[in-house]
Amino acid sequence: MASKKVSHSQVVMSSLMLPQHANTSGNVHGGEIMKLMDSAAAVVARRHARSNVVTARVDELRFLHPCHIGDVVTCYGKLTFVGRTSMEVLVTVTVEDVKKDEPAKIALTAYFTFVALDEQGKPQAVPSLDIETEEELRLFKEGERRYLAHKKQRQNTCNNND
Repeated sequence: MASKKVSHSQVVMSSLMLPQHANTSGNVHGGEIMKLMDSAAAVVARRHARSNVVTARVDELRFLHPCHIGDVVTCYGKLTFVGRTSMEVLVTVTVEDVKKDEPAKIALTAYFTFVALDEQGKPQAVPSLDIETEEELRLFKEGERRYLAHKKQRQNTCNNND
């Protein structure tokens, strides 16, 4: 299986925030943004795996800036780490008030872990990641640390349930 570049699966998805996305104060519900983030991350994972994928984990979800009705929310997704059957995707969300001449602000960030599935719904191998830049290498190493920490945590949980 040939490796793939990070750029092969990157995604940018923008949405206009409407009243149905918000509460009565005009603030967009966090869950609405999380849904957009999960969709963007799933596109990245599917492009890389070329198969069905499922969300397995969300880490370090950070709400940094509010989003309001009328704002344009943009999700930037890119692979940071690839295991044997799993992939980690960093999603950064920016918010832009298009009525103002100001740069977009980072509103949320999170790491999504996906598992690739075969046609029987079983985990399947995914292509490795072809690292091209120092930034990609840094993100890969950070992702690998999270992967190993979660793997150890799962093993400890399984051992404690015996």
